[in-house]
Amino acid sequence: MDAAGLLTVASAFPVSETVDRLAEAAEAAGLRVFARVDHGAGAAEAGLPLRPTELLLVGNPRGGTPLMQDRQTAGIDLPLRVLAWEDADGRVWVTTNDASWIAARHGLGEASAPAVAAVSAGLARIVAEATAG
Repeated sequence: MDAAGLLTVASAFPVSETVDRLAEAAEAAGLRVFARVDHGAGAAEAGLPLRPTELLLVGNPRGGTPLMQDRQTAGIDLPLRVLAWEDADGRVWVTTNDASWIAARHGLGEASAPAVAAVSAGLARIVAEATAG
């Protein structure tokens, strides 16, 4: 785990293609893509420089609702966020929140453990599928 509950994985593809692949993998896994935010385009509109950076919001009520049933505050971290970004050296990365960190942050109990494990495994699977070259 990276700092503050973040998980980061290298991608073999440019940011936009990585996000396309993430969306495809998420939908194939039965997740809904709620939004795609192009932070780089937003920065350009404001006249500010920013390397390619895109955010994808994905989820499924079957996975997220049990977390919110346990503690509704978990909803602040749902749907899940998947950030693809390019570093100063031109490498592309995908960063997500660790589902275990979300569980700890909200004090989720044992009743949520199976859902947390499923969310974690599902997110890891789509990230691996989308980033592998």
